[in-house]
Amino acid sequence: KVERATLEQRDFQYLYPDGDSYTFMDNETYEQVALAAEFIGDDQVAYLQDGMNVSIEMHEDNPIGVQLPDTVVAEVVEADAVVKGQTASSSFKPAVLDNGVKILVPPHIGTGTRVVVRTADGTYVERAKD
Repeated sequence: KVERATLEQRDFQYLYPDGDSYTFMDNETYEQVALAAEFIGDDQVAYLQDGMNVSIEMHEDNPIGVQLPDTVVAEVVEADAVVKGQTASSSFKPAVLDNGVKILVPPHIGTGTRVVVRTADGTYVERAKD
């Protein structure tokens, strides 16, 4: 016989980084938990923002997984200039976000533009509407 594992999804709020770990607070009990960057995923850590709500999967009060929101809003801090004639085709250009992540954006996106980025794969979704 195999005992069935019960998993629980709980909402946490990201608080702050502390060396190689990141501290989250349970939205119901206000307990804090620190998770290592490797546990969260090195590619996901870059998308953590102050006050961000995440879902942490728990097994017997031990965290086993972290789920970030599907998308985040970030600001483009560096973008290549548009090459003449590039806007006619559906090409993309490299850009760097305020969190240091490099993504590809459409030619009309410039420095200072806020964009929506998919956290799962780091792809551009759209220009932020704020």
